[in-house]
Amino acid sequence: MDFLSSNASLMLQRSMDYLWTKQSCILDNIANVETPGYKTKYATFEESLQQAIQAADRKNGTSRGMRAAIENANLSVQEAQESTRLDDNGVNVTEQMVELSRNGYQMQYVLDAINSDFSLLRSAIKG
Repeated sequence: MDFLSSNASLMLQRSMDYLWTKQSCILDNIANVETPGYKTKYATFEESLQQAIQAADRKNGTSRGMRAAIENANLSVQEAQESTRLDDNGVNVTEQMVELSRNGYQMQYVLDAINSDFSLLRSAIKG
């Protein structure tokens, strides 16, 4: 069991990085709901990861190639350009609250997966 250096471990780490960044964007959006001219921020990662993995698979499909693809997938924060309010603020608070709840559940799922892997590792060490 080489969990600590496996692609699965790296993927869990990158997923948590993405979810943490997404959480920060959502909280910034909610905090600025009354700020005129504020544009909604959102984090992107899935598309970049998918493209990197597909490119690595077309090249050679090895475990090292996949690891490099996971490590090099870009996590970015962007601003939405549309706004529906007269003050040019693009935040829909209801939508942001739903995303906040969804993101919380996703973070809990990733943490449960990490805990499960570490529990198995702990059991293996104890014997």
